[in-house]
Amino acid sequence: MAKAPDPRHAAEDTFAGKIPAALITAFDTNNRINEYLIENLSFETWTAKPPDGKGRTIAAIIAHMHNVRVMWLKAGKAEEIPEQLNRATVTQAQAIRALESSRNALSGMISRALAGDGRIKNFRPDVAGFLGYLIAHDAHHRGQITMLARQLGHPLPTKAMFGMWEWGKR
Repeated sequence: MAKAPDPRHAAEDTFAGKIPAALITAFDTNNRINEYLIENLSFETWTAKPPDGKGRTIAAIIAHMHNVRVMWLKAGKAEEIPEQLNRATVTQAQAIRALESSRNALSGMISRALAGDGRIKNFRPDVAGFLGYLIAHDAHHRGQITMLARQLGHPLPTKAMFGMWEWGKR
């Protein structure tokens, strides 16, 4: 049986050599899915209180998503750190701009780690784990948001629900 090549020595013309760019592309797509979700939410749901009166509004959840990114940018000593969002006053347009800003800053931090020693300051185990954490965090909150919109009586259109899974289109 032939021995598998060592991915640490992959040539640039193999997929292994393209993994850093592919990881950044996956993070970029994740952010476009967040934006797509926000664009497909009804205005009525944005600041509506949860039906049971407990928990965050959709606006507050989105602000939290961005603010956690900002927290990691600070912890990682990033070169660029966007302002945090106010969960009580953020608009949908402000949220989209902020998520793009934090995505851009994180992409820079991730790219530097991928080109260097693979580490993100104050995060273990490594940059791949960090990227997985960021995408999982966003996906968790996208699920919360879609459920909350449904509970508020304004579910996302079916096209948008399926559209969030069309990573090849976004």
